[in-house]
Amino acid sequence: MSRRSPDPAFGQGAIGLADGDRAWHAAAPDTVVESTVTAPEGLSQAEAARRLAAYGPNRLPPPKTRGPVRRFLAQFENLLIQVLLGAAVLTAAIGHFTDAAVILAVCLVNAAIGFAQEGKAEESLRAIRDMLSAQATVLREGKRAGIPAEDLVPGDLVILEPGDKVPADIRLLRVKNLQIDEAALTGESVPVAKGIEPVAANVPLGDRASMAYSGTLVTYGQATGVVVATATATEIGRISRLLAQVEPLATPLLRQIARFARWLTVTVLGFAALVFAFGVFARDYTASEMFMAVVSLAVAAIPEGLPAILTIAMAIGVQRMAQRHAIIRRLPAVETLGSVSVICSDKTGTLTKNEMTVRAAVTGENRYEVGGVGYAPHGGLSRDQREFLPEEDPALIAMAQAAALCNEARLREHAGVWTVEGDPMEGALLAFAHKTGLNPEVEARHLPRIDVIPFEAEHRLMATLHHDHTGSAVIFVKGAPERLLTMCATQRAAGETTRLDPDYWHRAVEHLAAEGHRVLAVAMRPTHSTHGELRFDDIDHDLTFLGLVGMIDPPREEAASAVAECRSAGIRVKMITGDHHVTARAIAAQIGFANSRDVLTGPEIEALSEPELRRRAWEVDVFARAAPEHKLRLVEALQAEGHVVAMTGDGVNDAPALRRADVGVAMGVKGTEAAKEAAETVLADDNFASIVAAVREGRTVYDNLKKAIVFLLPINGGESLSIVAAILLGLTLPITPLQILWVNMVSSVALALALAFEPTEPDAMSRPPRALREPLLSGFLAWRIAMVSTLFLLGIFGMFEWAIVKGMEVAEARTIAVNTLVVLEVFYLFSVRYLRTPSLTIKGVLGTRPVLIAVATVVVLQFIFTYASVMERFFDTRPVAFQDGAVILAVGIALLVLLELEKRVMAFLRSRRALR
Repeated sequence: MSRRSPDPAFGQGAIGLADGDRAWHAAAPDTVVESTVTAPEGLSQAEAARRLAAYGPNRLPPPKTRGPVRRFLAQFENLLIQVLLGAAVLTAAIGHFTDAAVILAVCLVNAAIGFAQEGKAEESLRAIRDMLSAQATVLREGKRAGIPAEDLVPGDLVILEPGDKVPADIRLLRVKNLQIDEAALTGESVPVAKGIEPVAANVPLGDRASMAYSGTLVTYGQATGVVVATATATEIGRISRLLAQVEPLATPLLRQIARFARWLTVTVLGFAALVFAFGVFARDYTASEMFMAVVSLAVAAIPEGLPAILTIAMAIGVQRMAQRHAIIRRLPAVETLGSVSVICSDKTGTLTKNEMTVRAAVTGENRYEVGGVGYAPHGGLSRDQREFLPEEDPALIAMAQAAALCNEARLREHAGVWTVEGDPMEGALLAFAHKTGLNPEVEARHLPRIDVIPFEAEHRLMATLHHDHTGSAVIFVKGAPERLLTMCATQRAAGETTRLDPDYWHRAVEHLAAEGHRVLAVAMRPTHSTHGELRFDDIDHDLTFLGLVGMIDPPREEAASAVAECRSAGIRVKMITGDHHVTARAIAAQIGFANSRDVLTGPEIEALSEPELRRRAWEVDVFARAAPEHKLRLVEALQAEGHVVAMTGDGVNDAPALRRADVGVAMGVKGTEAAKEAAETVLADDNFASIVAAVREGRTVYDNLKKAIVFLLPINGGESLSIVAAILLGLTLPITPLQILWVNMVSSVALALALAFEPTEPDAMSRPPRALREPLLSGFLAWRIAMVSTLFLLGIFGMFEWAIVKGMEVAEARTIAVNTLVVLEVFYLFSVRYLRTPSLTIKGVLGTRPVLIAVATVVVLQFIFTYASVMERFFDTRPVAFQDGAVILAVGIALLVLLELEKRVMAFLRSRRALR
């Protein structure tokens, strides 16, 4: 509440703030007392300039971004690529420039792919900055003036009107029917009525009725207030600072790949050192010869195509998810969605439609359930679970008429989509009137409005006076039930007027409120035909109570089934909202949350220690009255317990938690730009059900990436073992480093890419999420890699030695070995598509379209490699005779047969273990 202060620094009559008004100022503890004191005519220009110099402009600092050079260099932070770069440098140092150039080219290609696929730099802070108003209307030196919002200073008197974006955090001093849409900050689904009464220091943001916050929108009424915080001291600035402090996490797959890369690098380098020493001291190779052999070993062992495969496979997942209305902004989020174990969902606009709807109507005798969702005037009424015709109850018709005429909103339809102009609750009343068979526009022509008492927060009601064309007149009133019940003497029931039964109505209000409804009452009073001006004396007594309407932001039709599917996939869904706990509990029950009765509020979250919060965060599924820092703490608590967390939301208040989560999911239609820029994923249809489809695609991406890894590693293992075997036996290398790079970057990549297009496994959404610490390679996959690597070794080295024994020169024998390697890859591709089930089926042999295209491409490229003269000069190849090619093909068929036999043996052993 404002008071007069005799502070001589500001003159007699300066406007200040009482000590009890510090609640709204908690977000800006560094603002001094002078910032909340000003003269009644506003600041002088000189004082405003002094404060602008002291406090700075009313804008948020620009975000820190990473330039294109740094983004490109970041592509070389992969340990496997760094080892190859080192090999290229050392190879060039001993004069093998061609080999060095090819290795370097491979590294550059990988970097280019990663750079091209990487999303644009973080723009979360910029999006929040854009929420600030561009202009502000102030009172300075007694004159009203429009100034740039960035020139506002603490102490400025600001005038707010409908349509204004609040330019700073403002303590309200004078208010007339003010309502502000704070959904972006609090998650409230309807505009909030404002007043000037002080509030306690510890109330949640959504209950600070005497404050208007920067970035929110004035929907109704006018107000004047004093600026108490600007720029980073505002509530949006606090969120901006919170967001800037949040460090995004590496995705589970990237963490696994990083661990795998470290393990593989240490193993390869250590093994290469041993081989080098053995070759020099035990086999009398020269240091130069052994160095090139070791480079061949490193090039063979390191799957240099893996980063490119990883990137491209995720890019394919991006395209698939886009078809399911999930737009991926940052590539690694594709796979992370597949590993999510907890989804923390905002309520308003995510699980619900963010459209107020009348779901219940209570008359003096009956309760009716109202069908339909949102503002579309479609839906029926039922009573006792039976369809009901509205004209059968005159009291219901009278209530709907009052709700339609005591109303300032309008419904608009465009392309089949209904929207409201005005207050969402009044829009819901218009849709309700339509469902009872009334047309509000026709009713307004029959009963034109003569006068109105607008809604004011202090009175909690609205009243209108209407005259018809026959000389009758009527007053309609709507407002808070407890207020209207004190003004009524009678009630309408069964077509007649009886004495008011307050106990009946209080019970009805309590029942509706317990179900999460926002309850509104309507009443009426006949008046005389000469009544032309409406006053409070006309409505404060002898009204007839018509009934109650219960309104709620209803759940999306698909939300319940989507939550159920998440449960079957082992994913826990949690609702985190800024709305009241009663509303949150009711919505959770309608959607089908298992423990919807247990609700934890923001203040309760704040009071919990970290260990207690970790325990409660998992036990509870519904969190209400949650502020941004509460959402952030919940996400961090769940992550600390080893969960992979997805956070959905649409408001700027969701941005810090969206960024901190393993994968942030923003709403694309009704979401703020701040939420979209903080998130990795944007839902184009704002539909929670689309998250489930995205999770399915994410699991498919991970399965296919694992298949690609299991495909690539045995190839590299076989190449490495072939080189090691040659050194240990003192024999010629069967494949040169350049030939290995050809295979790894051409045929291996082309074939592995086909696995990225594999369809979803049948059990994808019936198995639980993989554990966060689950290794990339299970014991079964490690066995498969070791076995296949050995078979590749036998094929490559065996065919090389076979060619030498036949009298072929080394270059021709190496060409035989390279072609054998590629043929083994092709046949192994058909096997790896089904790791545990047979591949020798019609479906397995025919493959998918991408598989057939990849095989055809590799065959063509390998013919060019073998027979083109330019390849002979570059890779030292020789043409292969037809009969030799037939032998190579037979080796590939033999590999597939052996792998199929192994699958059958493993299946038999699994069945024996299951029987035990």
